Amino acid sequence: MTDIKKAGTFRLGSYTVTRLGYGAMQLAGKGVFGPPRDRAETVAVLREAIGSGVDHIDTSDFYGPHITNQIIREALHPYPDHLVIVTKVGAVRGADASWNPAFSRQALTRAVHENLENLGLETLPVVNLRAMFDVHGPAEGSIEAPLSVLMELQAQGLIRHIGLSNVTPTQIAEGLGMTDIVCVQNQYNLAHRGDDALIDDLAAAGTAYVPFFPLGGFSPLQSAALSDAASELGATPMQVALAWLLARAPNILLIPGTSSRVHLRENLAAADLELPADILSRLDAIGAAG
Repeated sequence: MTDIKKAGTFRLGSYTVTRLGYGAMQLAGKGVFGPPRDRAETVAVLREAIGSGVDHIDTSDFYGPHITNQIIREALHPYPDHLVIVTKVGAVRGADASWNPAFSRQALTRAVHENLENLGLETLPVVNLRAMFDVHGPAEGSIEAPLSVLMELQAQGLIRHIGLSNVTPTQIAEGLGMTDIVCVQNQYNLAHRGDDALIDDLAAAGTAYVPFFPLGGFSPLQSAALSDAASELGATPMQVALAWLLARAPNILLIPGTSSRVHLRENLAAADLELPADILSRLDAIGAAG
């Protein structure tokens, strides 16, 4: 059985977590909308993840919506003392499954309370504010107003720590000027390397960086170099991509997601994978070529 503690640990606010966690996005139905095809399997995936040593889960009440958090509660509540649940607010889903900004005071307050209710928590350990100035990626715009709302909810004891998601360095600087930011969650992988300098800056500051879409997400990464490396190592491309991220910087926390126990085991096995220097160099070149 894989010992995911081989992946190491890092600080997430007042918590120390294993760097290999679990992302709950895929627990919902197709397009992260509606119920899953096999709810019993999603419950089993969560229970096996925790049983395998996973101690932090990334989620949001706009996954489903509501369904993912309800499954987490069904599977794991009452929660183990060591489990850190990280959620995010700032968006809502339309009836057509669209992703829409929800930055108003009312919307953010409602989102925090819905996360609390559906997860069965009195305090959310970490809440990421997802910037929605552009649905498809980071775009400039002040986060002062929505972040102020989360800070007020934090003062009320409903939130313990605050992070940021889908943000630019300018927005991170704005946030840090207002409060402690314990993590940044952006798209980053072998080919999508725009946050290279940011990751290094956050590592120097002791701040966690949480990459999503480690293998490209809705547009899967097609790379002969990645496939060749996986073949040489007797591993899957996802395992190699995750191992590369673990090697990239000590502050990177991984949240690969799946609704299958088989794929969960494959993902967690990335903790066992050591990448030789020559393969690391070839993988690094994927981003340089992009």
